[in-house]
Amino acid sequence: MLNPAQAEVLSLSLWVASTAVLFSLLPALAAAWFLARSRWRGKMLVDALVHLPLVLPPVVTGYLLLVGLGRNSLVGGWLADTFGLVFAFQWTGAALAGAIMGFPLLVRPIRLSLEAIDTRVEAAAATLGASPAWVALTVTVPLVLPGLIAGMVLAFARALGEFGATITFASNIPGETRTLPIAIYTFIQVPGGENQALQLILISIAVSLSALLVSELIARRVKRLQAPL
Repeated sequence: MLNPAQAEVLSLSLWVASTAVLFSLLPALAAAWFLARSRWRGKMLVDALVHLPLVLPPVVTGYLLLVGLGRNSLVGGWLADTFGLVFAFQWTGAALAGAIMGFPLLVRPIRLSLEAIDTRVEAAAATLGASPAWVALTVTVPLVLPGLIAGMVLAFARALGEFGATITFASNIPGETRTLPIAIYTFIQVPGGENQALQLILISIAVSLSALLVSELIARRVKRLQAPL
């Protein structure tokens, strides 16, 4: 059984990671589609920008978010005053940091799945009178579904384990931004907190392993449904 503090950290972490994946899904689909299908010569620059969070130190990403979206920044102040939307030192900031760090891992599997699709299948559906939107919904999306699931799991795991960008942008606030990795780090710094840290580590392993197993089961199910009769 989880004690109240552990349950709070786990529920917050799951909420932050799920929100990060949910709100980055449509931008990731658009980016993957552009990178897979666009013939624009500047596509390489877009590809580099998409994958930049993978090579930047997470603290740098967090600092840039703090400068760009902090309450005293131009954009952050406008969002707060106009929409009441605050990111810095809020759980929303932790979700945004997780979304940015996991974005490349969400885009890449979707892009690879799109590139593997035989475009003649989509063209055949179009010649039968299907609109582009209907072709995408009934042909492209089902074919890209395994890559989409894989990307969502990878992005979820990355957001769940994000530390550097989160603690820089959202800080370490109990009940608000203290996610699993930050809580583990906090307990490691406290004398006698090793047991608490170990328990949270085991919880992290269990959650991550469960996500991977569920993803594999869903992917197998999708493949069976896609298999010709």
